Amino acid sequence: MSRPAVCLAALVTALLAVPAIAADATPPAAAYASIAQLQQRMDTGALDSRQLTKQFLQRIQQIDRSGPALRAVLETNPDALQLAGALDDARKNSKTHSPLYGIPVLLKDNIDTGDRMLTTAGSLALVDAPAPHDAGLVERLRKAGALILGKTNLSEWANIRSNHASSGWSGRGGQTRNPYALDRNPCGSSAGSAAAVAAGLVTVAIGSETDGSIICPASMNGIVGIKPTLGLVSRSGIVPISHSQDTAGPMARSVADAAALLTVIAGSDPRDPATAEADHHATDYSRFLDPNGLKGKRIGVVRQLAGAEPNADRVLEQAIALMKAQGAVIVDPVSLPHLTELGDPELSVLLYDFKHDINTYLATRTGLKVKTLADLIAFNQAHAAEEMPWFGQELFEQAEKKGPLSDKAYVDALAKAKLLSGPQGIDAALAKDHLDALLAPSWGPAFMTDPVLGDHVVSGDPTVGGASQPAAVAGYPSITVPAGFAHGLPVGIVLFGAKWSEPTLISIAYGFEQHAQAWQPPQFLDTVNGQPATAAR
Repeated sequence: MSRPAVCLAALVTALLAVPAIAADATPPAAAYASIAQLQQRMDTGALDSRQLTKQFLQRIQQIDRSGPALRAVLETNPDALQLAGALDDARKNSKTHSPLYGIPVLLKDNIDTGDRMLTTAGSLALVDAPAPHDAGLVERLRKAGALILGKTNLSEWANIRSNHASSGWSGRGGQTRNPYALDRNPCGSSAGSAAAVAAGLVTVAIGSETDGSIICPASMNGIVGIKPTLGLVSRSGIVPISHSQDTAGPMARSVADAAALLTVIAGSDPRDPATAEADHHATDYSRFLDPNGLKGKRIGVVRQLAGAEPNADRVLEQAIALMKAQGAVIVDPVSLPHLTELGDPELSVLLYDFKHDINTYLATRTGLKVKTLADLIAFNQAHAAEEMPWFGQELFEQAEKKGPLSDKAYVDALAKAKLLSGPQGIDAALAKDHLDALLAPSWGPAFMTDPVLGDHVVSGDPTVGGASQPAAVAGYPSITVPAGFAHGLPVGIVLFGAKWSEPTLISIAYGFEQHAQAWQPPQFLDTVNGQPATAAR
């Protein structure tokens, strides 16, 4: 909740075939470098933005379009090299610049760019014309000198179309693969953003989340993801699901890089009323990168969000031991009230919001044949071979039946969801034991991609788990950090807390990361314990 059109036969081939090019034998130096490392090289003249951009474009061609064929990137910016050259010229005349200056960034394909690239939410219904204006966060990125490198694949419509969808699949882009094991799912809906960062196709990317769409793919691709407080980052120009829960956020291989990206995109935007308070809270989040960030922090373990998957539980116990060793005060267990009561009101709110919000968004797009949710439903029916080869659009149809946001059912559901998740949920748990943050497994290891039955996480498979819902419904921040591996697949932990508590969460996450050192680059194996994608296979 978060390709050119393909026929059914082509999709089957994309899911099952192992391409015939070696995966990642000699990655370029920039592939897994941090923002700070890249800036140091550019400051000394050893690298410039044009060279860096060219390296990433070549890597996308080698790793994403061929080789393991991750299908993480839908399109690259046709003006990328020209823009990079202009940034290089401007750098020569400036002694100070943003940490993101000259750094390529990939955007999830539900984020508008007022350029030659498309914004489609993965749907063929929106390919007729690009968006007329930059999204609010894109304006901030460009102002900071970041280079918009391209758009990433996603679960189509951020996973609001069907309960049986395969995360990372879109009609436009096909199925994104997990770079750690190609037959495993990248989770979603920010699948392409997570897989691209994990695979070294880019340094940082932007994802978006309604419930789990940053936290799950970040965890399953072994990277850091921050789901900010609702209203810290502008949603203007982002294809919506729900104004009650949607937010964009950073995806990176390190907490430091995620903090640098959040620093740039956070802030008020008159086009998004929810961000009215953002300028009072937005700050330079790199100030909170304390290697001793765990010391003295009171962290509560939400056992209600554990116990679903043994590998995730094992990694959680290791993380708790490390936190204690670094001076954190662990309160275990902590009860999160009303946890089991959030599902029904949340779904009701999302369906009402989606009908209202997508119709409002489509009114901002010129040159499209679709103007309403009803038009989208009709488009999918008319193009079922491309858009619905595996799963339908029952959530679209349920949303279309909803009334206006003045309906008592909506007003009551929204009030209940916010009250039980926030004041009577997270806030109550934090206050009871004077906690700085709450802790749980982010998710279990990546599940197999299954286009027939869809995601295990969506179908409620108890072997997978997932801890995104409380913070997502409340509109509170959360951050997932790599914490370990299970059978070569990444497993993360998630920290979440009170509204506007990003500084505390970043400090804890950074302190954990610096001592855990859990990140490892992917090997692009064909399957768990398998072989790298090579010509021999």
